[in-house]
Amino acid sequence: MKRFIRFILNALPRPLLQRAAGWAVPVLGLLYVGRGRECPLCGVQRRRFLPYGYVTPREDALCPRCLALERHRLLWLYLERETRLGGERPRLLHVAPEVALMRRFRKLYADVPGRYVTADLESPLADLHFDIQQIPLADASFDVVICNHILEHVEDDARALREIFRVMSPGGWGIVLSPVDMDRAATFEDDTVTDPAERTRLFGQYDHRRVYGRDYAARLAEAGFEVEDRDYAAEFSEAERTLYALPADHIYIVRKPQKLS
Repeated sequence: MKRFIRFILNALPRPLLQRAAGWAVPVLGLLYVGRGRECPLCGVQRRRFLPYGYVTPREDALCPRCLALERHRLLWLYLERETRLGGERPRLLHVAPEVALMRRFRKLYADVPGRYVTADLESPLADLHFDIQQIPLADASFDVVICNHILEHVEDDARALREIFRVMSPGGWGIVLSPVDMDRAATFEDDTVTDPAERTRLFGQYDHRRVYGRDYAARLAEAGFEVEDRDYAAEFSEAERTLYALPADHIYIVRKPQKLS
């Protein structure tokens, strides 16, 4: 049964999986009815979460109700417990909006229209459509920017980071996450590799252009940000890490200095 579920979930492209979430994924989730896991975004409880993964399916990954993955649960817990986002509701730009997070943000910002804006290159779910390497927005347009698992896809990640820095207000902050291989000291990229199968082998997905190493925080800082590399999952008890099925990922918080030099 587990193999069948993994096959179904990984055979569906992510956008199709999102559209099917209203019926297909919850139905599969009924096979995991019970207690032991809880999604902090939607509150659903299951014996385990569903398996999911592009190349090698990860057990205990996908929430059957809201489609939150491990990194989304960790990020939401950080935002909820460590920031004043919910109370202050700053101007927020959400790039490549993940459905699970977008639903929570839209509910949070429902009575302050225009302060939460989503953007993507193509997704019909987004408010705006643009290439993050050339953002058609004014300087200092947003107080907070959330941009996850995008930089590994773009041709010029340094340019994309400079654009995020530009549209962020002085004193603003953001979360910029990418897959990071902590066993690798330096980021590896090679645009001469064009074969999809070889790109998948080297970078983890056919549409990835690089795999980041432990220099990821330094690369963020090159754009002008002050960077906090926080091993946030390690701050939870073992019981909480199990309950929420959290990853060992770090949270990378970027801040734009109030006064630029």
